[in-house]
Amino acid sequence: MSIADWPKENRPREKLLLRGAKALTDAELLAIFLRVGIKGKSALDLAQDLLTEFSDLRSLLGADHQRFCQAKGLGDAKFVQLQASVELSKRYLRQCLQRGDALSNPEDTRNYLLSELSGRSYEVFGCLFLDNKHRVIKFEELFFGTIDGASVHPREVVKRALQNNAAAIIFAHNHPSGVAEPSQADIAITQQLKKSLHLIGITVLDHFVIGDGYSVSLAEQGML
Repeated sequence: MSIADWPKENRPREKLLLRGAKALTDAELLAIFLRVGIKGKSALDLAQDLLTEFSDLRSLLGADHQRFCQAKGLGDAKFVQLQASVELSKRYLRQCLQRGDALSNPEDTRNYLLSELSGRSYEVFGCLFLDNKHRVIKFEELFFGTIDGASVHPREVVKRALQNNAAAIIFAHNHPSGVAEPSQADIAITQQLKKSLHLIGITVLDHFVIGDGYSVSLAEQGML
């Protein structure tokens, strides 16, 4: 039975219109993107097979061109479309954050940092520089490491904060393991950076640890 023969409320596109995108599963969202299935499989069947083959949505979206096109039902056109969709999402989140106040829209801040850092195979430490009204100046990736960690140098953070004329900063780094639990090293470097920046009048507002699809705020955990 094709998706067109399903009850209207169970079809992914109609379900999205009725209940919103958040009501759909990963497979249903992917089926809408695929649009059509292959011989003997509906778009939803194909989507479920792909999620099983790639283990999860993160691995599918992060697959390189060659690996992506090896999967049945996919190819160059789908790869281009999907990468364009991912980049559109990132730019949308970036613009949402840049148009508003980072503190009055904490969810926008969290979602933007997730889109930038989640799914990396190596650790990245970045800074979100803010002006004295806590509006976003820019986000910079400053330090890069292996799967085990990145070396963070307070002097370089202070230098970049002054060059950007920042009044406040939000730190963010990812854990390639996908587990966003802050380590003692994370807490220690945050405190060290906070002290260094305090000497030049710059406030550290938060430090987000990015995991696999979620993040932990050190400020919310009382660790800042």
